[in-house]
Amino acid sequence: MRRTSQALMVQGTTSDAGKSVLVAGLCRVLARKGINVAPFKPQNMALNSAVTKDGGEIGRAQAVQAQAARVEPSVDMNPVLIKPNSDTGAQIIIQGRAFANMDAVGFHDFKKLAMPYVLDSFSKLTQRYDAVMIEGAGSPAEINLRANDIANMGFAEEADVPVIIVADIDRGGVFAHLYGTLALLSQSEQSRVVGFVINRFRGDISLLEPGLDWLEQKTGKPVFGVIPFIHGLNIEAEDAITVQHVTSQTTKLNVVVPVLPRISNHTDFDALRLHPDVNFRYVGKDERIDNADLIILPGTKSVRDDLNYLRQQGWDKDIYRHLRFGGKVMGICGGFQMLGQHIADPLGIEGEAGTSKGLGLLDVSTELQPEKQLTNVSGVLTLNHKQAKVTGYEIHAGQSQVSCQPLIELEQGTKDGAISEDNQVIGTYLHGILDTAECVSLLVHWVNGESIADYSIKDEKERALDTIADAIEHHLDLQQLWPDLGFSNK
Repeated sequence: MRRTSQALMVQGTTSDAGKSVLVAGLCRVLARKGINVAPFKPQNMALNSAVTKDGGEIGRAQAVQAQAARVEPSVDMNPVLIKPNSDTGAQIIIQGRAFANMDAVGFHDFKKLAMPYVLDSFSKLTQRYDAVMIEGAGSPAEINLRANDIANMGFAEEADVPVIIVADIDRGGVFAHLYGTLALLSQSEQSRVVGFVINRFRGDISLLEPGLDWLEQKTGKPVFGVIPFIHGLNIEAEDAITVQHVTSQTTKLNVVVPVLPRISNHTDFDALRLHPDVNFRYVGKDERIDNADLIILPGTKSVRDDLNYLRQQGWDKDIYRHLRFGGKVMGICGGFQMLGQHIADPLGIEGEAGTSKGLGLLDVSTELQPEKQLTNVSGVLTLNHKQAKVTGYEIHAGQSQVSCQPLIELEQGTKDGAISEDNQVIGTYLHGILDTAECVSLLVHWVNGESIADYSIKDEKERALDTIADAIEHHLDLQQLWPDLGFSNK
């Protein structure tokens, strides 16, 4: 493949080794240097997704990396997105559009047909940008997944790009991870690896240096650097739920979110989870929903199955009790659909065809349809005669008929969401609605009349991206990695 730009692929010894964050940080480093850079992930498996300007769907990690690069996200940054809807099946999204539902075996066979889409998207980025930072998926040493690989070395070989391998030392066994991963690669793949990065190190670096020397001697590959463990680094998780949160003596709002099996876009809650005036809590299996001012039902990839799970956990009874005592409830996307009268899936879009009875808290009825709604929107939210400007994005297969007061007047000339007649329950299709301080402030006032400190999740993300970029510039030998980009020696 002919390339016109600089490209580098970051692969990891394991999932959550730091690939997403390292790519985001490298994008920010290059962007600050004035280099036109874009992120790229050939294949992503995640239920956290974002909508691009042209109405396509990509993994949220790539949207965050695009933010780090200071460029507009595009479908070419994540040409294959896998959204699990069961333990063995998933929806496959190709270049931003739903392509088919497949089981794991079917997708494994399909990957050879997906490679042309991956290479097409990569080619477009290399022609449009001066540099492309590529993120692998999982580990390249997963022997059972090597055939038709499009996510790691299979792509790197086809696109002819150099690779660095990152490992998380905080998990332990970092030298075994790096040495073993390299040993399990083919000769040509080993030659493609230009070096290693060690991530999340705590302690005195002098104690690690004998191990670094050993690794370099055994492999003939340099260790480009050791990135320290960075506390309070709030960059959106690719898929795993981040449970850490900030509590304060000035707590103004107690929020509880039940964790559904196919919860999606839980990044919606980062603005509340990190807010210094909010006590935020996820509730998992066999736990009770209690001690809440506000319960929020999240989005889900399998709304009817997750509604059944909610009832199995007894959370419906917790919600009804919460409302009897004057509490408030909010639903986002799939959670909004659950709050309605019924959810019909006559074509079996998300599973077995049929209709499920909703929680009956909003006068809303939903039917799932083959064509997804994928759009970025903005408008004005009204609660208790007060208003706030909101922005967000819609990703849903359902079409809802709303027979009660809408929640948001959209600038596009339409309406979104619903408010119950008793003003205790609201729902919306807008992911990202909580990212504006103005909206969170209005929501808190609706719940309990409290005033809350301004907190910008967008500013927090920018700070986090600059923090990881600073760490990369300080701890990685970028001059050795990219001698032609003008980085000076440390």
